[in-house]
Amino acid sequence: MSFRKGTLLLQDSGIVGLQPIDFVPNAPRHAVDGKQEEIPVVIAASEDRLGGTIAAINSIQHNTRSNVIFYIVTLNGTADHLRSWLGSNTLKSIRYKIVNFDTKLLEGKVKEDPDQGQSIKPLTFARFYLPILVPSAKKAIYMDDDVIVQGDILALYNTPLKPGHAAAFSEDCDSASTKVVIRGAGNQYNYIGYLDYKKERIRKLSMKASTCSFNPGVFVANLTEWKRQNITNQLEKWMKLNVKEGLYSRTLAGSITTPPLLIVFYQQHSTIDPMWNVRHLGSSAGKRYSPQFVKAAKLLHWNGHFKPWGRTASYTDIWEKWYIPDPTGKFSLIRRHMEISNIK
Repeated sequence: MSFRKGTLLLQDSGIVGLQPIDFVPNAPRHAVDGKQEEIPVVIAASEDRLGGTIAAINSIQHNTRSNVIFYIVTLNGTADHLRSWLGSNTLKSIRYKIVNFDTKLLEGKVKEDPDQGQSIKPLTFARFYLPILVPSAKKAIYMDDDVIVQGDILALYNTPLKPGHAAAFSEDCDSASTKVVIRGAGNQYNYIGYLDYKKERIRKLSMKASTCSFNPGVFVANLTEWKRQNITNQLEKWMKLNVKEGLYSRTLAGSITTPPLLIVFYQQHSTIDPMWNVRHLGSSAGKRYSPQFVKAAKLLHWNGHFKPWGRTASYTDIWEKWYIPDPTGKFSLIRRHMEISNIK
């Protein structure tokens, strides 16, 4: 994969559904050693959450000297808006590729559930298609758009994966984040919170209901192993079966992308350092961690309803440190500043 400063490379992946739009190779050479291994970071960019994607990318870029390339997955209507934002002076050193996600990939694999009270968000499934998104890479990092990275992404990329493991996640039971009780979380830390154990097909898998779940918002993938095991096909299989049989828990503890991942990676995944996914910052608008703990975290994750760009949220000043205002004015912070963190 070549990058030439000042050029625009157009490529066709050759796979229906995911089409690269462009490469922008404008990183200054003094900032990156050309001999360094490329670190692919995959992140989704939806129109209503675009500010989150920008802040996450900015925080990653400014905390590393590694050769990071962002694969930004979006829908057709958002690409131009995203490109304008990435043209900001602060982001000019970013090396990125915008990839269009064709929602036809999900036909027959997801269905709207009126009980869940929200519509399906296609881009949440981008993580299932990593080998297609980053076809030439042997390894990649995926992360959600509601994160801020405070450590060097190289450390996360160097997470050791055991032989035969296609991914490394942060387990919920062992996470530093679980030291704080979450009101109303229910079975958020084990398999029964995500899968319907009343269904015969789930019971036949012989997976213990008390097995610790993991958070798929941040993970490292061995793409060689992912392709060898046909992980994407396995995930699609369980998506289709859920549409037919309703295999996910009716009181789903998290994202609808989690259940198929839990099935496919049952006792077959490595772990990342829990400080690389300090989560639940979005579970309430109040503070849940000490300033010292938040400062020590390598990655902060606002999973939950209270996003840092929303009306109310916690630790908003940390997030705003990395947020760059939208030059087009389309995206703006609607949040009322209800609190100020003690972190400096």
